Amino acid sequence: MLAVHLEGGAVAVKRRAVPKRKPGFALVRVLVAGVCNTDLELRRGYYGFRGTPGHEFIGVVEEAETRALTGKPVGGEINLACGACEYCARGLGRHCPRRTVLGIVKHPGAFAEYLTLPERNLHIIPAGLPAEEAVFVEPLAAACEILDQVRIERGTRVAVLGDGKLGILIAQALGAYGAEVVHFGRHKAKLKLGGAAEQRLAGAKPPKMAFETVVEATGSAAGLRQAVAMTKPRGTLVMKSTVHGQVSLDTAPVIVHEITMVGSRCGRFEPALRLLKSGRVTVRPMVHGEFPLAEAGRAFGRAAERGVLKVLLRP
Repeated sequence: MLAVHLEGGAVAVKRRAVPKRKPGFALVRVLVAGVCNTDLELRRGYYGFRGTPGHEFIGVVEEAETRALTGKPVGGEINLACGACEYCARGLGRHCPRRTVLGIVKHPGAFAEYLTLPERNLHIIPAGLPAEEAVFVEPLAAACEILDQVRIERGTRVAVLGDGKLGILIAQALGAYGAEVVHFGRHKAKLKLGGAAEQRLAGAKPPKMAFETVVEATGSAAGLRQAVAMTKPRGTLVMKSTVHGQVSLDTAPVIVHEITMVGSRCGRFEPALRLLKSGRVTVRPMVHGEFPLAEAGRAFGRAAERGVLKVLLRP
């Protein structure tokens, strides 16, 4: 099969053996995969990564122990947990200390013609949901995770910082569940995709101590500092950005204002699939390019261009 290989900042496409399915795993033929900001960071050296990246995908099950899965279109949760530790016992496999992560940590990813995942990680895609929309399930699940971590009442004003892919999905998801979202970003056209009740272009003087809940998804250290300044005393700041390298932050306002800072990562697929199926989030306008797998280098280049949102790879 063809598979993408990242190493030393270079993107190559190589021939690899089709992976063998372990007990409890399924072999999935990839239909479409999405290039996300984490993939771009892996190329820049995040995690010291080398190998096959890609963790946003939709595929068809070719082989599985569970016969009902064979032939089904699926997406997959990216954390491969051990299933035996205390975190797994508490349903927190995403924090299993022995986990591997699809396309990120010690498990070849979705930028290939085939991949393997545990059957328990797979979710069947609802009938009628196109693959190029369903492929957003993993990042949308990360957006919905905020609602599992932080109590946000219907009608609550929430600031979302960042008009990239994740920021747009967060604004849509929180709005779909009744929050009054104020979306901050640098591009009018991208802010419109977030569908927030109020959209503001990021300026030199953002409102200070104005929101009980602030979600930071700018992908920058400056965005995190701005988010701290915007959070009310005893408010909550949700941190979504993954940035390669260390981030400097003055902790004085965090301590003085007693701000709760919440790291937020992957989420459950079920609420994300419900949102996609219902049409309460709109993802198709976020696709800014599609490339065959053999042209992965061009796809990465396009994904890194300013203003570009989602780029898809198709084996």
